[in-house]
Amino acid sequence: MSGVVGEPVLAIALRTLAVSGAALALAVAIGVPLGLALGHRRFPGRGLLVATVNAGMGLPPVVVGLLVALALWRSGPLGTLGWMYTPQAMVIAQVLIALPLVVGITLAAVGALPADFHLQVRALGVRGPRAAWLLVRETRRGLLAAVIAALGGILSEVGAVTMVGGNLEGETRVLTSGILMYTQMGRFETALALAAVLLGLTFVLAAALTAVQQASRR
Repeated sequence: MSGVVGEPVLAIALRTLAVSGAALALAVAIGVPLGLALGHRRFPGRGLLVATVNAGMGLPPVVVGLLVALALWRSGPLGTLGWMYTPQAMVIAQVLIALPLVVGITLAAVGALPADFHLQVRALGVRGPRAAWLLVRETRRGLLAAVIAALGGILSEVGAVTMVGGNLEGETRVLTSGILMYTQMGRFETALALAAVLLGLTFVLAAALTAVQQASRR
């Protein structure tokens, strides 16, 4: 299948996987430790950080796109990187969209642990990496829920990636921005093809993560 201006649907799908996969990996790598730390520790200013995370979970993606664009624009603080209208800019935007979801759901998973869990861990003398591993093990289903939510938020996002990526053929066009463009052009057949691929990817990836989540429960 080919796009109306020459780019194959497969190429757009592979680019979507590359950009979204990189963004998801970064969001999870940063967000899970932050969520575990916020849930496990008490320190001054924690309440403000938690409120910021909760607010970030509902932040409109177009606002994220605007902030990233301002930062990466030629006159912006990161303009010298030359990342505007590149996949790197799209990854940054998607990370900022997914990160609050990962942190917030991880934080909630830690908060759902029995009240005496941390006391038991300390009483057993477990410290350092082993204590962190126990915490991850006990919250693993919640962590997988965080990954699923972040994946959904990344794959379905269109406003921010279009703003900072520019929807350039062969470079930054992904499934969501392609669907928007082809719909506006009245090329519904191609838009439907992209939509089918997007829905298929979302279902397969979410089903795989859900299977892992349910297996961990058993």
